Amino acid sequence: MRLLLLLFAAAAILYAVGVGALALVQRRLIYPGAYADAAPPGERTVPPGTAAIRAETPDGERLYALWRAPRPGCGVVVSFHGNASMPEFHAERFAADPWRTAGWGVLAPAYRGYPGSTGAPSEDGLIADGLAAVAEARARAPGSPILLHGHSLGAAVAVAVAARLQRADAPAGLYLEAPFDSMVSAARVHFPGVPGWLLRDTYRSDQRIAELPGPILIVHGTDDPVVPAALGRRLAEAGEARFALIPGDHVSILGARDAEAAALFARPRTCPDAAAAEAR
Repeated sequence: MRLLLLLFAAAAILYAVGVGALALVQRRLIYPGAYADAAPPGERTVPPGTAAIRAETPDGERLYALWRAPRPGCGVVVSFHGNASMPEFHAERFAADPWRTAGWGVLAPAYRGYPGSTGAPSEDGLIADGLAAVAEARARAPGSPILLHGHSLGAAVAVAVAARLQRADAPAGLYLEAPFDSMVSAARVHFPGVPGWLLRDTYRSDQRIAELPGPILIVHGTDDPVVPAALGRRLAEAGEARFALIPGDHVSILGARDAEAAALFARPRTCPDAAAAEAR
C-alpha cells in the first residue's frame, strides 16, 4: 500500500511538473513561427505582383505585410497565415488566378513578433494586428469590400476580427481553411491530459462565429493531423457556415477551393471583369 502511495505521489509530481512546464512555454507552442530562426523579410523573396509595406497597430507595433492593390471598384482579401508560417505564400496565392482575374487585391500581414514585425504574440495582440490590417487595406483601397481569409490559427484571427468589426464595416465574408473551434479543443488533441483553464489564449471561435451572418466557407482536409476535421465541422455547426471536407492534410488543401470561394464571395457591381478592365 505504501509503495502504491509513493508511486501515485511520484506520478502526481511528474504530472504537475509537466503541466507547469507547458504552462510556462505555451506561447512558444502556440506561436512557434515567432521564435523560429527565419530569414528576415529583406532576405525573402517578395511574391510577384506584391509589395512589402508596413502597417501600424493602435498600440504602437509595426507589422510587415505584403500588398497588392485591387482593380478599381474591386475587393481586397486580408489573409492571416498559420502559427508556424509567414505571409508570402498567401500573398502570392491571392495575387494569382482566380483572384487576380476577378480583380481582388490582397493584404497579408506577419503577426507581431513574427519575422519583420515588432512586439510579442498573444491573442489580444493578434486580434489588434488583424484589425490594423483591415484598416490598412481600407486606407489603401477606400470603399473596397474586405474578404477575411485565414488558415489554422489565422482562421481564428479572421473570425475574431470579423466579430470585432462594426456591422456597418462588416466584411464581405469569411474564407477559413483548417480552422479549429477553440484553442482548448486544439490543445487537447496534442496534450489530452492538460486542463484547458491553463491556456492564456483560448481563441473561442465557436462563440464568436455564432454572431456572424456570413457568407462563410470552411474547407478542411480528411487527413489533417494538426487540426482534425471534427474541429472544423464543430465550428461550421456553431455558425452559418458552408463546410467542405476534401481529401488532404493540413497544408495540401490550401487553395483547393479557391475557384469556389472566388465565386461565392461575389465581386461588387463596381468591379469590372478582366476583359472590361483590359479594354479600358
